[in-house]
Amino acid sequence: MSKLLAKNLIKSIQKVTRSKRSNLHEPIFYGEEIKLLKACIRSNFVSTAGPQVEAFEKKIAKLTNSRYVVACVNGTSALHLSLKLININRNCEVLLPSLNFVASANVIEYCGAVPHFIDSDRKTLGVNPEKLEKYLKKICIVKGKFCFNKKTKRKISALIAVHIFGHPCNIIKIKKICKRFKITLIEDAAEGVGSFYHKKHVGTFGKIGVLSFNGNKTITTGGGGALITNEKAMAQKAKLLSTTSKIPHLWKYDYDSVGYNYRLPNINSVIGIAQLNSLKKILKVKRNLFNKYKKELKKIDKIELFEEPKNCKSNYWLNTVLLKDNSFRARDYLINEINKRGIQVRPCWKLLHKLKHFSKYPSMNLDEAEKLEMQIINIPSSPMYGKYK
Repeated sequence: MSKLLAKNLIKSIQKVTRSKRSNLHEPIFYGEEIKLLKACIRSNFVSTAGPQVEAFEKKIAKLTNSRYVVACVNGTSALHLSLKLININRNCEVLLPSLNFVASANVIEYCGAVPHFIDSDRKTLGVNPEKLEKYLKKICIVKGKFCFNKKTKRKISALIAVHIFGHPCNIIKIKKICKRFKITLIEDAAEGVGSFYHKKHVGTFGKIGVLSFNGNKTITTGGGGALITNEKAMAQKAKLLSTTSKIPHLWKYDYDSVGYNYRLPNINSVIGIAQLNSLKKILKVKRNLFNKYKKELKKIDKIELFEEPKNCKSNYWLNTVLLKDNSFRARDYLINEINKRGIQVRPCWKLLHKLKHFSKYPSMNLDEAEKLEMQIINIPSSPMYGKYK
């Protein structure tokens, strides 16, 4: 059956992409990038100083309807800054889904804090709010403005909610739970540029949101990310930290704290400006690609194409099929066979609590995440494949 399924998937992907060989996700450029890059190089403003950085931030603010945006070198640096801004330290635990890219756990470690892994929701692939609420009732005690883990005595200070593969999680319900338990909500919307929940852009529900513009994302700046917030003091502090905490002055080099060299260069920002100008077009062809997959893959048994959750408008960053067989053997056989044909597909990430250096940290029951790990396969999702009728 796996052999037949691999054959049918290969045939269907080739039909949808109109190509025998295909990559998982490549950027698409419509030409304005070259024009703006030439102008940027002629201006000599190619590094962290330059007018296009702020221009890019303003465009992101408009897209997300956020008051403040701080552009960073990547999404990981923006996540790190987010935790620094809310004073995450060695006395803190930070909740995050185990079904997740490793950056979220890494930045918790950067701060000396403790990752605390939580389960996923099959309907959204993000945090499971029902299981989270039951779990917090069991393990937590709220004292004044803080939430404490009854067993470890540490503060549970924050939750990083992730919008997996661009699909919004049930962020409104998650926000209510965080408010009840005095936990700060950070949104990892690294994969969610152009995704909306109840017509509101992801990354704007929590205290801080994070976006990514890596080369494999919906839009790219080559490498880049952004921190978004509606709090002025938070944004000012983020900008200061991202520029090595240098006190602004015409010629003095003075610093008021430990800072980070996290500011996005001007030359990357001009690429982002051009990409944002094409975002509507990119989202349209990506949705068209999903619809082509939906029509084609419904003919195949043993798999299910993941569709945007209710009340969501997803950017469909990575199209995802779910195997009905809960087996690493079946998953890996399919992935290997399809990749051998020059079609790049991948599993989801190895669950974070299974990584050796994170295995010692606390976690809730992760049954759903463990099932999803065996079932998820991401298939070619480059926007260029959605251009074909």
